[in-house]
Amino acid sequence: MAEIQSNEGGGKKKGGSKQKKISVHVDFTPMVDMNMLLITFFMLCTSLNKPQTMELSMPSNDKNITKDQQSEVKASKALTILLDKNNKVYYFAGQPDYKNYNSLKELSYDAKSQNSIRSLLVMRNQDAVSKIQLLKQQKLELKISQDTFTAQVARIKNGKNTPVVIIKATDAATYENVIDVLDEMQICNIGKYVIDNITKDDKLLIEGKQTNGASTQGAAK
Repeated sequence: MAEIQSNEGGGKKKGGSKQKKISVHVDFTPMVDMNMLLITFFMLCTSLNKPQTMELSMPSNDKNITKDQQSEVKASKALTILLDKNNKVYYFAGQPDYKNYNSLKELSYDAKSQNSIRSLLVMRNQDAVSKIQLLKQQKLELKISQDTFTAQVARIKNGKNTPVVIIKATDAATYENVIDVLDEMQICNIGKYVIDNITKDDKLLIEGKQTNGASTQGAAK
């Protein structure tokens, strides 16, 4: 009889099944292509923001120009705006009358007020405002190009009959007051304006307006 040898207890099975490992590979090439297409799309369809600048005309520093030439402005078109503390703003038209404080008129920063800076500037610049408004409508209707619009607006703003605004601020006026007035220049299409130094006579005129002439009478004594 053949002996049957038992392999219990100890033998290791050989030739067992092996698990096959599958490596996963994700191809991102289509994703890169899609991103490039999206970037190109937005670059072509999105207009880049242009830097916001404010045109500002300053008094000339040319020593060859006399003071009379620097201040030579057609009186009927000249407008001087004086800024003072506590959000006070005044103006006078034409040549200043420093002996009459009542020639100084008070204004308001509130655009809704009938006595606002905006209402005054629009009234003084009504012809240019109307022409520029018509150009804006033509641009919206694509009747004129952006370059044509810009060139014609510049010509209208600097026309002979447009007002010249002189802005003067006391030391007590705030930076916000100055910016508000400059904003009104842009809104009302004022093309000719300057920021000038306030004079002693300008300050006396403001004091006379605020005190109903008491300060000027005291100075005269």
